[in-house]
Amino acid sequence: MKTADTTQSDPDFAGLIVRCAPKGKIDVLVALIRPFPPRSHPKVTIAASGGGTLTFDASMAAAGAAVLLPDEVSAFAAGKWQTTPSLSVVVKEGDSEIKGMVALNGLREAYNSLLANCSL
Repeated sequence: MKTADTTQSDPDFAGLIVRCAPKGKIDVLVALIRPFPPRSHPKVTIAASGGGTLTFDASMAAAGAAVLLPDEVSAFAAGKWQTTPSLSVVVKEGDSEIKGMVALNGLREAYNSLLANCSL
């Protein structure tokens, strides 16, 4: 987990989670303090500090306190994000918007360690 930069994040933004998923895959999630309803499908916009902004339709995990990003986001965690200093994240659900900033130092090592251990 990469925790939020609290000086640049809303109080309800906790950070970014990269975890093992079934079949040796890797999941990427946004961790929140204030949960959304479990059946929500928030829009998540991620902007890399080096440039490039992507918007995804996401789903909820962990009783609404974590936003599960689609599988395609794992490719960014496996590649481009490993050389990106930080990410800006915006999660929108209805009238609610939660913004956060996460530094990505150490992501390459953490991702490679997960990848090596997820399929065990």
